[in-house]
Amino acid sequence: MVSRSYSNLLELASGEAPSLGFMDRRIPRIMTVAGLISEVDDDQSECSDRSSSSAAHRDRLIMVANQLPIRAQRNPDGYNRNSWSFEWDENALLQLKDGFGDDNIEVIYVGCLKEDVHPNEQEEVSQILLESFKCVPTFLPPEMYTRFYHGFCKQQLWPLFHYMLPLSPELGGRFNRTLWQAYVSVNKIFADRIMEVINPEDDYVWIHDYHLMVLPTFLRKRFNRVKLGFFLHSPFPSSEIYKTLPVREELLRALLNSDLIGFHTFDYARHFLSCCSRMLGLTYESKRGYIGIEYYGRTVSIKILPVGIHMGQLQSVLRMPETEKKVCELIRQFSDQGKTMLLGVDDMDIFKGISLKLLAMEQLLIQHPEYQGKVVLVQIANPARGRGKDVKEVQEETKATVKRINETFGIPGYVPVILIEEPLKFYEKVAYYVAAECCLVTAVRDGMNLIPYEYVISRQGNETLDKVLGLASSPKKKSMLVVSEFIGCSPSLSGAIRVNPWNIDAVAEAMDYALLMADAEKQLRHEKHYRYVSTHDVGYWARSFLQDLERACSDHGRRRWWGIGFGLSFRVVALDPNFRKLSMEHIVSAYKRTTNRMILLDYDGTLMPQASMDKSPTSQSIEFLNSMCRDNNNMVFLVSARSRKALSAWFSPCENLGLAAEHGYFIRMDRDAEWETCVAATDCSWKQIAQPVMKLYTETTDGSTIEDKETALVWWYEDADPDFGSCQAKELLDHLESVLANEPVTVKSGQSYVEVKPQGVSKGLVAKRQLSAMQEKGMSPDFVLCIGDDRSDEDMFEVITSSMNGPIAPRAEVFACTVCRKPSKAKYYLDDTAEIVRLIQGLACVSDHSVLCSLVSYAAP
Repeated sequence: MVSRSYSNLLELASGEAPSLGFMDRRIPRIMTVAGLISEVDDDQSECSDRSSSSAAHRDRLIMVANQLPIRAQRNPDGYNRNSWSFEWDENALLQLKDGFGDDNIEVIYVGCLKEDVHPNEQEEVSQILLESFKCVPTFLPPEMYTRFYHGFCKQQLWPLFHYMLPLSPELGGRFNRTLWQAYVSVNKIFADRIMEVINPEDDYVWIHDYHLMVLPTFLRKRFNRVKLGFFLHSPFPSSEIYKTLPVREELLRALLNSDLIGFHTFDYARHFLSCCSRMLGLTYESKRGYIGIEYYGRTVSIKILPVGIHMGQLQSVLRMPETEKKVCELIRQFSDQGKTMLLGVDDMDIFKGISLKLLAMEQLLIQHPEYQGKVVLVQIANPARGRGKDVKEVQEETKATVKRINETFGIPGYVPVILIEEPLKFYEKVAYYVAAECCLVTAVRDGMNLIPYEYVISRQGNETLDKVLGLASSPKKKSMLVVSEFIGCSPSLSGAIRVNPWNIDAVAEAMDYALLMADAEKQLRHEKHYRYVSTHDVGYWARSFLQDLERACSDHGRRRWWGIGFGLSFRVVALDPNFRKLSMEHIVSAYKRTTNRMILLDYDGTLMPQASMDKSPTSQSIEFLNSMCRDNNNMVFLVSARSRKALSAWFSPCENLGLAAEHGYFIRMDRDAEWETCVAATDCSWKQIAQPVMKLYTETTDGSTIEDKETALVWWYEDADPDFGSCQAKELLDHLESVLANEPVTVKSGQSYVEVKPQGVSKGLVAKRQLSAMQEKGMSPDFVLCIGDDRSDEDMFEVITSSMNGPIAPRAEVFACTVCRKPSKAKYYLDDTAEIVRLIQGLACVSDHSVLCSLVSYAAP
């Protein structure tokens, strides 16, 4: 039984708005939503005037994140329009008002403010932010925000995405459904705010980070064709970690309602794709450099590009007099005293590895006494973003370790570790970057981490800072980075010393190596990093993402869209305008009024579900097929990849059923007829080459098997690990194509199999042969039904479609039908095997009635 809380969640996810009084006071729309947004967006008129309407507007991007890039401060004037002051938060990553370099892009921001705003002031604040900053604030009740952000986001999603399993309530936090409900509710509120300002025909929506992972479902449900991108700024864990999340499928399906999903590194994208494969059974492939997941007729694109920094902002901070002054202070404090500064800048949380870095510093001083009194580690600890016991433990451990190191190695005038816990202004951090000889970023897991990028640009400096540092005579700059292998920026910094932060000795050795490295080597590494960081800034990242988003959405107006599913299982199906569901009424009507019918049916995946363990036909299926075969107006053929031995045994009760085995190599017109071949007899000596190769892959792939047919060999891996099986199948395909290059066979891959069969054999051959046989008898079919589910059946669909002006009567009723809504040469689809069986049952009933009427008519005097 579904719990009441879960039922309420389904109601919420289906579109019922939570009861929040402040949501009734809506901000004015910037652009009016065109028409009512229906649940099933099947109106082609919506996009007919798109080109003319969009020309009148600038391109608009709605940027959605948990927090607005705005600093808000209450003035001590009381509650009036001037009681708040606002300014851009220049440190916010998503503050991209100068990042696109295109005046034709208008950016609207949607998100929360960091400060609480009283409900009485929310309408005024909304108006000010909209008019002055084009920001749409999302106001949340404090209790809901706590359960959403500090609860589900920080206690459950954030630790899990950083590879911390919820092994105990104290470690990682057990799944809490009330926190999950708050998370869904907040995402729903964000959707409401977006829908107040969106023009869904023209605007692009870009959602950021794990706080809003189910938001794409709410937006897609409101408007099926919304142009939607999502970027994850945290790591995405491996499937072994991710699958422990109770709402794993809900989050995956919600993300797949986006058109483009972005990740910082290939590893994160690979883990996401693996989860989609293992938990949803989805396939993905790379086409012309773009990775895509096929999802209900839509291709969800995957983008892999690390974010950059605000180059202009950082360079302006480097030019500030305050920065120069602070650099001078640091030079006097360290360089002038004969000390070398190592720098660490990290948030105070459990994943930044601050304590491990301190232990490495301690190990450096133990192993290299010559550094005592000369090398100083300055550790800037930014305030923690989360709350809880783990943060306090990190703070206590960090302070205790610093105290121990300083007491052990400190001497008058020398403190080996300087811990800075108070918040620093950005220019002060930049000054530390400029003065530091080496920057240490040793997080045990981090999504991206832009500290190394900021350090590289700061070390490049400018003419004024060069004079302060005494570099006026040397135009070449130098910098050194020691970075963890487990942070997102690591792959892009090939000149850095990469370390395993858990290996204390290795980190200490890396610090020693960085200190002793020759200046020429440091300069080369710095130049390499500077070229990359300066050309891949945040503006480049944003422009690249939007270009791919535009490409991913380019065919929205040319497709038909259906919304299906309930709650967070909602998704849309995008199909060719001419591709539609086969109507039972339509086909039964055509069946009744025609007299010369050809029916071609696939078996596995069509009449029999692929997941079924027992592959033999049911008594019900046999009965329906017999009913259709007894109708003299019908020629019914079962076209299968299975062997003739299996088909003969299974369908022995069907006297008049035609059978085509092994993709049509063998064919039999009815039970009493002899098996014939559609092509000339084939020499199967090639099996002696192919079978040992398949056996090799079977031995090394647990769960795989070999099926030896009379004329074909099939390697099945449906019971193997999905990723490993797919990888092995690609290797096997290449291997077989190589060793069988001179043999008269074809090597093909399909759903969980690789098959070798004689050249020229296909199911399309059966369709051609039967059409020709009917034509020779002077019978032109006026009704053709062809149903199949996989690639091998596409050959039949192609023959049927191309024969509509030939052997098939000009006004014949032709139904080429595939299983599930997907790209196909068929013009119709049915959702699953259950619907196909119901269709066959309906046609069988018509045939039974027709046969009965004929018998009654024949018996009448």
